Amino acid sequence: MTSTDFQFQQSDHTGVITFNRPQQRNALTYGMYESLAKLCGRIHDNTLPLKSLIITGAGDKAFAAGTDIAQFRQLGSADDALEYERTMDRVMGTLESLPIPTVAAIRGACTGGGAAIAACCDLRVASNDIRYGFPIARTLGNCLSSDNLSRQVELLGAARTRELLLTARLIQHEEALFIGLVNEISADPCARAHELCERMNAHAPLTLAASKEGLRRLREHAASVESD
Repeated sequence: MTSTDFQFQQSDHTGVITFNRPQQRNALTYGMYESLAKLCGRIHDNTLPLKSLIITGAGDKAFAAGTDIAQFRQLGSADDALEYERTMDRVMGTLESLPIPTVAAIRGACTGGGAAIAACCDLRVASNDIRYGFPIARTLGNCLSSDNLSRQVELLGAARTRELLLTARLIQHEEALFIGLVNEISADPCARAHELCERMNAHAPLTLAASKEGLRRLREHAASVESD
């Protein structure tokens, strides 16, 4: 990963992460996932004191079009595939458990790993060209981990999650707003995300953190399954 693939800027108390591979529709590399996890780790241990975080993608074609398919060519065995899913669970868990509000500012494709990241955020603001989903049944042939499945079920409901995975179709803006997948449709998702963060930055941080953690634990408890 070059230093420009994953960009971070801070404005007052709000941080902004930008996935910056617009020519590849911001497809995510392992390095970008690790950069996300490390930055979230700094927020967790307060070496990066923020009150809110925005995640977005460069350009106007994609938030993030999943994991770069070139990364999957490195998977040579079943153990490699399982390790990939463990890594994804670690990264998503670190993001989901942040004690500060997180907002995904979405343009265009938000699929696969990008959709999983957006689902870990507290709020989602999108432009009217959003396309959200997991078309893995017709592309990669892999599957979501239990944690990622449970986040989709919490966000979309079990029936719609099942339909999306089986048909590999993508949700567009009218449906996304109607079902609550996105909180708002905006011509400028990033600008609107900043407005929302400015409002949340003025609220009681411990109350926000406790509310987020309670909701996360409820989701995690509902998703607990026994391994065979």
